[in-house]
Amino acid sequence: MDTKKITMPKLGESVTEGTINSWLVKVGDTVNKYDPIAEVMTDKVNAEVPSSYSGVIKEIVREEGDTVAVGELICYIETENEQESEQAEQKNQPSTGNLKERPIETSDETSMRSRYSPAVVKLAGEHNIDLQSISGTGLGGRITRKDIQAYINSGKMDKAPIKEKETEDQTAIYSAGGKDNEIPVTGIRKIIAENMTRSKQEIPHAWMQVEVDVTDLVSYRNKIKTEFKQREGYSLTYFSFFVYAVARALKEFPEVNSTWAGDKIIQRHDINISIAVAKENELFVPVIKGADEKSIKGIAKDIYQLAEKARSNNLAPSDMEAGTFTVNNTGTFGSVSSMGIINHPQAAILQVESIVKRPVIINNMFAARDIVNLSLSLDHRVLDGLICGRFLARIKSLLENMNEKNITI
Repeated sequence: MDTKKITMPKLGESVTEGTINSWLVKVGDTVNKYDPIAEVMTDKVNAEVPSSYSGVIKEIVREEGDTVAVGELICYIETENEQESEQAEQKNQPSTGNLKERPIETSDETSMRSRYSPAVVKLAGEHNIDLQSISGTGLGGRITRKDIQAYINSGKMDKAPIKEKETEDQTAIYSAGGKDNEIPVTGIRKIIAENMTRSKQEIPHAWMQVEVDVTDLVSYRNKIKTEFKQREGYSLTYFSFFVYAVARALKEFPEVNSTWAGDKIIQRHDINISIAVAKENELFVPVIKGADEKSIKGIAKDIYQLAEKARSNNLAPSDMEAGTFTVNNTGTFGSVSSMGIINHPQAAILQVESIVKRPVIINNMFAARDIVNLSLSLDHRVLDGLICGRFLARIKSLLENMNEKNITI
């Protein structure tokens, strides 16, 4: 027998560390080469770490929740194949795409079945479902929101009262009778917390906001949206128009498309726009690459495809890399004014708020118009009010002139 090390693999460009969200094996388990052994989260993507060798897990040296640098030891494995043992552990590669939903046979002690997300607990509670009566299709047999919905749709709901689970490895501890819920900070939420803290500590934030009349844009989009979806197979969202306008404004104001680098400011050549995509209680920030070279239709397609990848756990590390500016669609939640935290190491983030009908005075008369606020957070080391004011004014001009005559989808 030969004992070999397995280290944290490189999980993507510019990624230097990953957080072990969960182990998919335990000491004594037999694994084959390339079998997934751990679920790892980074600020870019979540992925599975494959085994570099075939053998038996001898020792796990890092715990769930630990943040481990690329190349650092995470576990030992005993192997018998000398040829395999000669391969360097640096050849570890993450599995293609994002986490795969596959059942992992483990003991009751390490089973993923007892890990319930807040979304699962909430949905089960609303329908008085006993979670012990459902088979999970998620990682390690974990019950997902889709499993609950499928159970509801099947008409076989168990009307028995929900049994309160009291295990240490629950993601959310559900309790009744007015007791508090304790939610361990792990996975995506932990990564977001660390990144937002770093951004606020390192970046001196400043804010600006403009009001934009998008009445013509709304009329045009409403006129063509049904035919567009029938023809293309995906929706033409308002967000596509906003991303299109931002990309063109960034082309004219490259200062905004920059990064602070200590003794210099780097103006990025490529315009790659990060967008936020939610999946249940998780948030991903995939990137529309070369947004300034794409039509509104092309941007709409990218938004649709990236959202579908996120919801089906198929986002690859490359989908999350190289963002240079972030546009956040806060209007989805009905927000009309907000101040976003900059997506480090970018220099700015734009919040697109909700489009609302408002009375506006035009030619000394009241008129009902569709109005949206655009809220910009900026890194005051890189940018100031003058350049950002001009940048926002250009976006405003582009959006207010979007109509059937001026734009091509």
